[in-house]
Amino acid sequence: MGTGFFVNQRIISAAKRVEFVSDRMSYIVLRGRWYNVVLNVHALSEEKRDDSKDSFDEELEQVFFYHFPKCLVKIILGDFNAKVGRENIFKPTIGTESLHQDSDDNGVRIVNFATSKNLVVKGKIFLH
Repeated sequence: MGTGFFVNQRIISAAKRVEFVSDRMSYIVLRGRWYNVVLNVHALSEEKRDDSKDSFDEELEQVFFYHFPKCLVKIILGDFNAKVGRENIFKPTIGTESLHQDSDDNGVRIVNFATSKNLVVKGKIFLH
């Protein structure tokens, strides 16, 4: 397993740093008007133990908050292995983007993280 980035040749000079935090998380720092960070994650699947998922959540918190407190633009993308439901109290955070009626545990985890950081959860389904 692993995460990484494909960077178009046109913006390769904007890539200031790439770091592989773990086999489930990496980030790239891009120089734009401000420094921008794109964090790429691959969360554990729903059936994994809670303590393993808690460790992943703590690592995400560390990287997001402590490594980049002054970066104005932070984008988190990847596979959160989550179902985020439309019908719940998180409506302002997720809008109407979800294909699921209810959230699973991973969905609740990502929405709690997003709301604590004033982020919005978006998703896109690609046909296989």
